Amino acid sequence: MVKILLAQQEVNAAGTSYNGETPLSYAAKCGSEVVVKILLGLEEVNPEEPCNYGRTPLSYAAQRRHEGVVKLLLERGEVNPDKPDNYGRTPLSYAVEGGHSYAPEGVVKILLEREEVNPDKPDNQGRTPLSYAVWHGHEETVTTLLGLKGVSPDKPDNGGRTPLSYAMWGGNEGVVEILLEHDGIKPDKPDHEGRTPLSYAAEGGRERSVKALLTREEVNPNKPDNRGRTPLMLAASGGHRSVVELLRPYGAVISRATRS
Repeated sequence: MVKILLAQQEVNAAGTSYNGETPLSYAAKCGSEVVVKILLGLEEVNPEEPCNYGRTPLSYAAQRRHEGVVKLLLERGEVNPDKPDNYGRTPLSYAVEGGHSYAPEGVVKILLEREEVNPDKPDNQGRTPLSYAVWHGHEETVTTLLGLKGVSPDKPDNGGRTPLSYAMWGGNEGVVEILLEHDGIKPDKPDHEGRTPLSYAAEGGRERSVKALLTREEVNPNKPDNRGRTPLMLAASGGHRSVVELLRPYGAVISRATRS
């Protein structure tokens, strides 16, 4: 069908939709390797043509984990594997997200094989690929990124939130344990709101993560955020009885008013 349409004089293979996406972008997004090959063979098709949001065909293919399409696009010398979109997000930043029923490791490894790819490159919000990987709970990808030279395990975003804070927020306790095993992690580092990883874990009722944090001598179970809320207060307000019981033996208090 694509070949029939392309044979028509009126058809523009490099035309764009209302949001600036090209036929190649749609083919890459859908994972159609055959159509991608056809379009890449046309002189008028730019494999790097961004949409109105600055996203390239590679960005879309990486987000959907279409390994075959990613490989085809990367064979083209003009394709930049680390090109950020208008939000500062690179193909790797999208690739590490994965999905509910599939993991992103295949595409992540393909991208990381390219020396142009910066695995620690922050987007406009200051979030790195590691930040997104921990948020989505992909343990293998987190382990891979932490093993790379140049990746900061504790790099905060523009709001001061570290990957560990995002892991607590996202609720993947396997990822939390992987991060806590890394020497570069500061387990009690507050963000710009004064929220520590323990604060997020307590609010979310993450019993296993709270236990892991309380074994670290650097962690202050009574540290209030900028609004005066302690981890115990947040756990209690969320109705997380088991977390409340974990915090009490450590001298945890409800608020600044009751702190010693």
